[in-house]
Amino acid sequence: MSVRNVTAQPSTVLGRQLGDELRRYREAAGLSTAVAAEALDCTKAKISRIENGRVPVRVPDLTALLHAYGIGDDAVLKRLTTLARSVHPRRREGWWDQYGPVLEDAYRDYIALEAASDSIRTFQSQLVPGLLQTPAYAWAVTVASKAWRTPDEIEQFVKVRAARQERLTAEQPLSVWAVVAEGVLHQRVGGVDVMRAQLEHLVAMTELANVTVQVLPFSRGAHGGMFGPYLLLSLPQVSALDVVLMEHPTGHIWLERESEVARYRDLFDDARRSALSPEESVARIKRIAVSEEFTA
Repeated sequence: MSVRNVTAQPSTVLGRQLGDELRRYREAAGLSTAVAAEALDCTKAKISRIENGRVPVRVPDLTALLHAYGIGDDAVLKRLTTLARSVHPRRREGWWDQYGPVLEDAYRDYIALEAASDSIRTFQSQLVPGLLQTPAYAWAVTVASKAWRTPDEIEQFVKVRAARQERLTAEQPLSVWAVVAEGVLHQRVGGVDVMRAQLEHLVAMTELANVTVQVLPFSRGAHGGMFGPYLLLSLPQVSALDVVLMEHPTGHIWLERESEVARYRDLFDDARRSALSPEESVARIKRIAVSEEFTA
């Protein structure tokens, strides 16, 4: 299996995404790597390395390439500029910069890729997905992780999570489709009151057109998601690369190879087919929230 542990080195995912987009724009314009090289006054080999995500792209070079490819859309330029600046640690720029050392490079990579994505599919076996957590639930999870020790660090991290959630109600909202194991709904993270409020929040979030939540009930028995949680991130372009993120206590693992990503697409499709329908899932969450388990 081809994996990249982004806690050990900066992820190549962002560079690969940017390079792949630039290649597709070049090909759509009917231009060769030689013509692209003329636009930058460089070698064809450098264009190939850029498109393979092996070297970062300076913003002036990015602008020149898009101009050569006939791309004048300001939204495309802004999005790819953000992506280009996120590829190299020294060039990262984003709202997350204000939180400084509370964010490790691996998490910055993830936030940058999430910011560039238009949809996320996730299966969670232990936790409510971060984008759907209440502040109190997020605080309890952060404390339990022991990755941040002081109240100030914990508060800053929870604020980052809240800032990420703004994408759900933005002008061009992020689409989230989450399948959660039923046990997630019974785990008393933060205590009874915090968990009841979290369940109520989950129900409220499903009222957004871009948020879908399904519950995989205990009665479904064995399933592919039993081996751990994962996220599938997709960029807006139809032919863009999807990537998979798996989290563990000491870091993150990216899967980038298409055959491996396809496996996780199949796993997610199996999970959503095995889960209760979105309507049945909301009913199940509501029923658990008002049960004696959370009201006694």
